[in-house]
Amino acid sequence: MISLDLALDLGPGLQTGLIPWPEQLISWIEAVRTDAQLTCPAPVRTAEEVSLGLRFTDDSTIAGLNEHWRDRAESTDVLSFAALDPSDGWPNTPCLELGDIVVSVETAERQAEEQGHSLERELRWLVSHGLLHLLGWDHPDDQSLAAMLALQEHLLDIGGSVQPRGEGLVVTDPLRDAH
Repeated sequence: MISLDLALDLGPGLQTGLIPWPEQLISWIEAVRTDAQLTCPAPVRTAEEVSLGLRFTDDSTIAGLNEHWRDRAESTDVLSFAALDPSDGWPNTPCLELGDIVVSVETAERQAEEQGHSLERELRWLVSHGLLHLLGWDHPDDQSLAAMLALQEHLLDIGGSVQPRGEGLVVTDPLRDAH
């Protein structure tokens, strides 16, 4: 099983025990990297450890990031900042930095209410979407989007009963371990 070095920032107001994020992310990464039918960079399939950041924030902060990095002066639900550009190739190393996922909890709360499901499900949906982007998935057209959304549904189905187990985890306090 792969190890995960996770820099987790729950932000203000989010319950720490809502979702066991390290275990959830490991289950999703394992599902993608062990399924030969799914697109996944070879170095992700062979890595011993992956590293990523997961930050939960508010609409104002994510709008600022969206404007700075994507020239869109608006809030959004999730942003992904891949550490590697698939067009440059992926390094074949035992420890692979994937990048960062940023989620607006305020937007997630609104979307959960609009969709008639829980905040937990919406957060899992958004984080799974961000993770797939870090793993090289994109949705430039309707067919790609449909495939990505179907994979997200699959990930939510397999990850719904994740229980904390503690193996293979390194959770980093981003305030203590700033880079």
